[in-house]
Amino acid sequence: MSDIKIRAKSSNGVTTVKSLMSHVMETGLRKDKETGDPIPAHFIQEVTAKWKDDVVMTALWSGGVSKNPYLSFKFNGGEPGDPIEITWVDNQGNSETGTAEIS
Repeated sequence: MSDIKIRAKSSNGVTTVKSLMSHVMETGLRKDKETGDPIPAHFIQEVTAKWKDDVVMTALWSGGVSKNPYLSFKFNGGEPGDPIEITWVDNQGNSETGTAEIS
């Protein structure tokens, strides 16, 4: 169901992280075209990024974020070979974690 792709690059003491998360991101406001029944809300609520074991970014989302969201951010620090970990948790209790090394 889910997948997180991560690329991270360090330059001059600043690391740029880019990630693509696979998720349906349903707002709960749409209806099924065939039955007319509402499609239940199902969206990522929290995204956390860690460098080594330090949290470098936290985002709180709602149903207004598009399907398969793309996230990019920068933080001070990071060296090639250091680990980056991104974890999301959705409103149904599901979670996914992806890891990558800084290049």
